[in-house]
Amino acid sequence: MTDVNDIVLIYIEDKPQAFARVEAIEPDVKRGWYHVKLLLLQIPLMVVTWILRDVYIGGDTFTMEGKPMRLERVKSPESREKPVGKSEKEAGGEKGKVISLADLKKK
Repeated sequence: MTDVNDIVLIYIEDKPQAFARVEAIEPDVKRGWYHVKLLLLQIPLMVVTWILRDVYIGGDTFTMEGKPMRLERVKSPESREKPVGKSEKEAGGEKGKVISLADLKKK
């Protein structure tokens, strides 16, 4: 289920249109509906509030001005967790070297 601080991809008519961060999800006066505050990640940044049912927040299709829309939670393509029982190297990654920016400035 999509939650606060998640990044979502907004689809309009089955085409990806914009990314947004979920800023808040607050209950509406109507049972089962919520005010979903989204920060649209575009230039300029814009905050919108949509009133949606919980199933729409979870990814089901809804309509807005007659156009089908849906929200899809974005998952990071990189997993920071290594598979259980495997070493870092076996899991496909190697430990990186930490570089101090403060040390670089001194040089």
